[in-house]
Amino acid sequence: MSTLQLEHPGYELHFESLDGTARGFALPCDARGQVDMDSLESAVLHHYLFARALIGKLFRLPAVRPRGKIFKI
Repeated sequence: MSTLQLEHPGYELHFESLDGTARGFALPCDARGQVDMDSLESAVLHHYLFARALIGKLFRLPAVRPRGKIFKI
C-alpha cells in the first residue's frame, strides 16, 4: 500500500463492539481490508492488534467501509 493510499485511502477497516457499549475502532485499509501494519504508529498498531485478538469476544468481524458502504470481510 502506498503512502498516498494511506493518506487518502477511501476505505477503512471498522471494528464494532459486540454489545454496543464499547467504542468501535477504525483505521485505513485497502479495498480488501488489508492494513499496512508497517506504516502504523505504535499506539495505533497496538489498538489494531488488540481489536483483532478480541474478534468474537469484544468485537464483531471487521467491516470494510468504502465511502459510506459496508462490506463484511
